[in-house]
Amino acid sequence: MLSNPVYDPFQILTKIYSDGARLKQAIADTYIEEQYRARTVKIVYGVLENDGYFDFCIKRYAQKAPKLAVRTILKISLYMLLFMEKPRYMVTDCAVGLCKKLGKSGVSGFVNAFLRRFDQAEADGAIPKGVEGEAIRLSYPLEEYKKLKKEYGERAEKIAGAKSAGVSVRFEKGEEKYLSKTHIQTPFPHNYIFTSFVRDEGFDAGEYTFQSVGSIAICDIVSPCENFLDACAAPGGKSVLLAKKCGRVTAFELHPHRVELIRQYKTRMGAENIEERQKDSSVYDEAFADKFDGVLCDAPCSGFGTVSENPDIKLAGNKRDYAGLKTAQTAILSAVAKYVKKGGALYYSTCSVFEAENDGIVGGFLKNNPEFTATPIESPLAHEKKKYGLQFLPDTAFGAGFYVAKLIRK
Repeated sequence: MLSNPVYDPFQILTKIYSDGARLKQAIADTYIEEQYRARTVKIVYGVLENDGYFDFCIKRYAQKAPKLAVRTILKISLYMLLFMEKPRYMVTDCAVGLCKKLGKSGVSGFVNAFLRRFDQAEADGAIPKGVEGEAIRLSYPLEEYKKLKKEYGERAEKIAGAKSAGVSVRFEKGEEKYLSKTHIQTPFPHNYIFTSFVRDEGFDAGEYTFQSVGSIAICDIVSPCENFLDACAAPGGKSVLLAKKCGRVTAFELHPHRVELIRQYKTRMGAENIEERQKDSSVYDEAFADKFDGVLCDAPCSGFGTVSENPDIKLAGNKRDYAGLKTAQTAILSAVAKYVKKGGALYYSTCSVFEAENDGIVGGFLKNNPEFTATPIESPLAHEKKKYGLQFLPDTAFGAGFYVAKLIRK
């Protein structure tokens, strides 16, 4: 039907913009006409990737700010017009049709006039110069973009604009039958990035799993040991992979429904040497003191290393409490450090590109815990060496940004 190209994306984006839903959950919770699923998902991701730029365009061509529903319709329309190169008349008809379907006929004239008048060249010419303009073009929050510029200089633009290389799949067996698809081989065994990959019965059989390159790279740095703790484990991908090199893996997770995700993951992949527990890793438990040969603290963070996969992280309306994150990161690292045996290893990782969440946290921890020392680590994936750990950046690591450090308890 005529309004379909904008109706399904509108439903998903409304949950994200209005209700604060996360992108992947909003897609999972929305009925989508199956024959149009690929197109719908493409539009949703595309709108979110370009959200800041579209906000600028709307302000440029609307005398007063439209309400959220109208802004959402306009953003979908702009994506179809500018990035999918659909005819202007078709995009306009679909947008006006959606207004009427939603009972908003009163704004259909405004939407019609906006889309007929919009001129991309004129709008682009009005973008300011300098850092602010770069942030608008990249649809990157200004404060975070300023941080990138301060820490990475001219490379900031490449980091902010990096795209996902595709779908990262790690195989347990049977990979040969999938390698006829267009793919890139990563530096890690049995891990490939596909241009597109449709889940089939091999997933349920545990033949493969979807796991990010960053997650696999972190596990690659972990040394084999007998007794290991994954302190912030859900959904369980790292626990499952680490179970291949460690005798036993204990997986802590705060929320009950996410503990269930770990349980389902390990069962599907046949990783029987994992014990999942509902546990707040920021609260020290003496029962685990000096118990583990290795501990991984994959701390909660801003997530700005994953914007190529999760563009909703960049949305201007998202509240980012960096002070609260620092408190949580420090509390978890300090608590789980006490679970490391003497001579054991403590690993700290995030999916952030910002120093304050990475080397900054590790440096503060080492200052307060002199019994630990940072040890050099290497990775076959492109990275930058920092004072304490390795920083992986999206422009050279298949679209993934993350950090990892290894600390030894003396």
